[in-house]
Amino acid sequence: MVFLVLRRCSPSLRPRQSQVKFPEVVTVKPNIFHETHTTRSWDFLDLHHNRQPAQQPGLLKKAKYGEDVIVGVIDTGIWPESRSFDDNGYGPVPARWKGKCQTGQDFNATSCNRKIIGARWYGLGISDEVLNNNYKSPRDIDGHGTHVASTVAGGEVQGVSYGGLGMGVARGGAPRARLSIYKVCWLGGNCPEAAVLAAIDDAIYDGVDVLSLSLGGAGQELPGTLHAVQRGISVVFAGMNDGPVPQTVSNTLPWVTTVAASTIDRSFPTLISLGNKEKLVGQSLHYNASVISGDFKGLVYAGSCDTESSLALSNVTGKIVLCYQPAAANSMPPPQALPIAINLTIMAGAKGLIFAQYTTNLLDFLPLCKGVMPCVVVDFEIAHRIASYWRSDKGNAVVKVSPAMTVVGKGVLSPRVASFSSRGPSLLFPSILKPDIAAPGVSILAAEGDSYAFNSGTSMACPHVSAVTALLKSVHPDWSPAMIKSAIVTTASVTDRFGMPIQAEAVPRKLADPFDFGGGHIDPDRAVDPGLVYDVDAREYNKFFNCTLGYVDGCESYYLNLNLPSIAVPNLKDHVMLRRTVTNVGPVEAIYHLVVEAPAGIDVSVEPSVINFTQSGSKMATFMVTFTTRQRVQGGYTFGSLTWSNGSTHSVRIPIAVRTVIQDFVADTA
Repeated sequence: MVFLVLRRCSPSLRPRQSQVKFPEVVTVKPNIFHETHTTRSWDFLDLHHNRQPAQQPGLLKKAKYGEDVIVGVIDTGIWPESRSFDDNGYGPVPARWKGKCQTGQDFNATSCNRKIIGARWYGLGISDEVLNNNYKSPRDIDGHGTHVASTVAGGEVQGVSYGGLGMGVARGGAPRARLSIYKVCWLGGNCPEAAVLAAIDDAIYDGVDVLSLSLGGAGQELPGTLHAVQRGISVVFAGMNDGPVPQTVSNTLPWVTTVAASTIDRSFPTLISLGNKEKLVGQSLHYNASVISGDFKGLVYAGSCDTESSLALSNVTGKIVLCYQPAAANSMPPPQALPIAINLTIMAGAKGLIFAQYTTNLLDFLPLCKGVMPCVVVDFEIAHRIASYWRSDKGNAVVKVSPAMTVVGKGVLSPRVASFSSRGPSLLFPSILKPDIAAPGVSILAAEGDSYAFNSGTSMACPHVSAVTALLKSVHPDWSPAMIKSAIVTTASVTDRFGMPIQAEAVPRKLADPFDFGGGHIDPDRAVDPGLVYDVDAREYNKFFNCTLGYVDGCESYYLNLNLPSIAVPNLKDHVMLRRTVTNVGPVEAIYHLVVEAPAGIDVSVEPSVINFTQSGSKMATFMVTFTTRQRVQGGYTFGSLTWSNGSTHSVRIPIAVRTVIQDFVADTA
């Protein structure tokens, strides 16, 4: 077994008896294997590449499209021949760059260029069997890393689509940024933590400005990222894909930005025509009409379609199968049930699949049907109507599935927090509100090998925030990682384009709260000018690290008073007071008034409630927040917010989550 050694954050820390022989070692633990986790999405975020002349220049233009910002992508490697990484029009590699292009199998020195300026690979902890099934080089056999890298910083590629669906221009959010690739994840072998930490160390030395990590593991954290943040490098993580179950969010350290996934304003409706002339609509990526003739096929309702025997009894050969059993949704989540249904129906000789579930964020599984049969996802209501028709005309029921269409715009309810997106609160650090922010992560079209493909996940949301972070670093090179994260969180939107509260797909769908999307949905153009920021000296995080090791006292108070752009109070018995400090990065003279949205059952008082910044005064202002419970109950979390507003251009909002308790560390008794 490979073992992982973490370096100490505080050199003054007294070593334990077992560590005297190796004073630079804080702790030793087994190597952990983590898992890996876009054309329309950037326009949806109003990061338009070509704004109209009459429009004010947005973040993209102010940042010169991310010119010469260096983004490190720690993932499955890269496919350098993709058109997204063409380096035509790029100047020399930035002189400050100290990285290297590590060669290997099917990856030579010319695989790097002025776009991909660095590439490394890490086989530590990977078995020979896994290595032999992968490229022993930075080349990406999986496609995940290529997809992520092109979402962050891919250049413009015209006429990209998936079989005509989602047609448009593919580009990254920071299309002029440079890329450095660190391959730590392996097909069949996941991502060894020792390799991830080695990549972080190399990225620090190489000179990256931003690190993007679309990987992680439940209950596991990477404290080694603190070294990067203390050197001014912003670190962005995917929050993982175990939602909508609460307490599943990962990568929850306070110095990183943790990203939830949301939908965009694009869908792929597919017409389902029944033999009784009823027309219904599902979602699919079915574009190839040649895989099935355009006439009606027999319809079979086969229950959950989770066993070969159930499909055999239904005689599905040559027919279109409806897989619909709401009771099974409790025992098998949709992302598990759909691939099983696809494989079994294909093996049984079916000519099509209509799959019903409580969420339709499942299109990424549908390429499993590519070239074989049309597969359509519907909700339970549509499935019930199809099943009712089948029951009324057993033996004669027929159905026709038409190719999908692309629909974009206000007719698509968006953004919504994706059902798979992991939810807070953090299991390890309940006093740190996570995730921090939501960004597009559903049906994102980006590079994969020599082509382009749809992918969904917080892995796809993460590079959106990484790209915005890169743009903000370009505009504000003197801002700390904490300031950049604060700007993103405090300017996020909690309403959709119609002014309605953003919803979260769950069971059932609900209004989104901070455990779904942190501060809200990312708004890049507002983030460039936040007015106020919540800054943290990165050295302050050393105590947090030491608290996680149990080496210091006073950790509960420290957690509450860490100057984050959010507040989480997991154990409120009576009342608690905490502080926050804001730094003015807007007009020198400004007056901010406080707007409080108190969590239900909680009284909130803030002193002062007005902040006045003057030419001769300090750029920083500290305020105290007191939470007092109005009910002595063992309760669940309630949510609110604090917003500093100057009445015109700036509204600086932080989310709040509070749980009342009678006994420590016990959830509600309901």
